[in-house]
Amino acid sequence: MPLAKLATKVMLGKSLKDLGFRSTLHPDHISVKEAVFPFSRFPNVDILLGPEMKSTGEVMGIDHSFGMAFAKSQMAAGFRLPTEGRVFISVHDMHKNKIVPVAESFQRMGFQILATSGTAAHLQRHGVKAEIVWKVSEGRPHVVDHIKNGDIQLVINTTVGRQSSRDAYHIRQGTLKYNVLYTTTVAGARALSEAVMAMQQENWGVTSLQEYHKKVLKTE
Repeated sequence: MPLAKLATKVMLGKSLKDLGFRSTLHPDHISVKEAVFPFSRFPNVDILLGPEMKSTGEVMGIDHSFGMAFAKSQMAAGFRLPTEGRVFISVHDMHKNKIVPVAESFQRMGFQILATSGTAAHLQRHGVKAEIVWKVSEGRPHVVDHIKNGDIQLVINTTVGRQSSRDAYHIRQGTLKYNVLYTTTVAGARALSEAVMAMQQENWGVTSLQEYHKKVLKTE
């Protein structure tokens, strides 16, 4: 089935019905593909993504739930998903309302929330307990010091536009150096919260592609 060709035609305005496409397979599993970025091999390279190609490969996680499939994709890319500890949150003003449910989710899972002053104040107004951590420009100990000391297990830091602040750059470099999970989008933060929840609630295992395919064929 030439999915890439069909997808291109859909992007150009054709419908699947116009193309005569009809899938007869309905898998009950979810697959998540993740790009692999070898930033650790290039000192001082900013991990903020743009239009240029920076990935050197891809991995995939498969499971019965999105959370576990996403968790597997992150593990395959070389990250260790934390099931406890501290989450640092610093988001742009336009993302503050959207990040509240994510922070609430991590708080319910037992994580301590650390945040910069503006984000912390917003979270506190919505009932999320958040401890204020200084930005790099505000003095020490700041957020990068906490990352270096192993006090932060996951970082959520959204930016707007290609030009990000110096503080955000230092945070990204800290997570890269100490291999801490980092996301620059609210959608990525939601996905990570689902992945961590799945890791807390169940043991994960490995199933071959052939076994997944057999399950699909049996349901048809």
